[in-house]
Amino acid sequence: MDQLESLCARAWPALAEEPLGDWSMRAAAGFTGRANSTLTCGDPGVPIPRALAAAEEFARAHGIKPTAHVVRDSAHEQAIADAGWRVDLDHPGGAESLVMTGPLAKFADGTVESRDLPGWWELTAGSEVTPAIRHVLGTGRVCFAGVEENGTVVAAVRGAVVQDVLHVARLAVRPEHRRRGLATRLMGGLAGWGLAESATTCVLQVAEHNTAAIRLYEELGCSEHHRYRYWVPAVS
Repeated sequence: MDQLESLCARAWPALAEEPLGDWSMRAAAGFTGRANSTLTCGDPGVPIPRALAAAEEFARAHGIKPTAHVVRDSAHEQAIADAGWRVDLDHPGGAESLVMTGPLAKFADGTVESRDLPGWWELTAGSEVTPAIRHVLGTGRVCFAGVEENGTVVAAVRGAVVQDVLHVARLAVRPEHRRRGLATRLMGGLAGWGLAESATTCVLQVAEHNTAAIRLYEELGCSEHHRYRYWVPAVS
């Protein structure tokens, strides 16, 4: 689990990253929980309360909410709870997410071209496109895939290859264009791109409440690998 979480983090680089032993403290002006939390995999090199205090100090120095990204049922989870932290049930994207994996060859269908289409960023980011968003989404060996109709991007997805893994993120389809198979089409083409980039496996992170996305990924042959949750100090 730790290795896969590390690969996901490398595919989703924050603006500021600072190691704490094996842990990684990350900040990106508030764009997504993954890029604005401390990844608590491995040994922080200091007692857990001291590590969490350092994570709080880092977060406040970067103007973000102190948050820990914790693999569910991991060795550190109880120690983090004992240190006075709690699951962030108010997290905008949901407190708990599934990490799903699957073989690319099972659903690859053609190969999409990576194109920075006008409107791709707005649909994928879901907000004003800031320098932090451009850094997180645009850094690395990435693919910007989209479906364009009448000059408008109606579906989009972002992929990034790290080692032999394709990290899939920000799959979005405009509401009026859903249930037409566009998401499946994009995923098939992105898988083909990943294979061409020497990836063999895909990984994606999806909120547990996003049942439609989970169902789509299951249909493509992906299954749950593990889960993670966001934790915050019980007393701010």
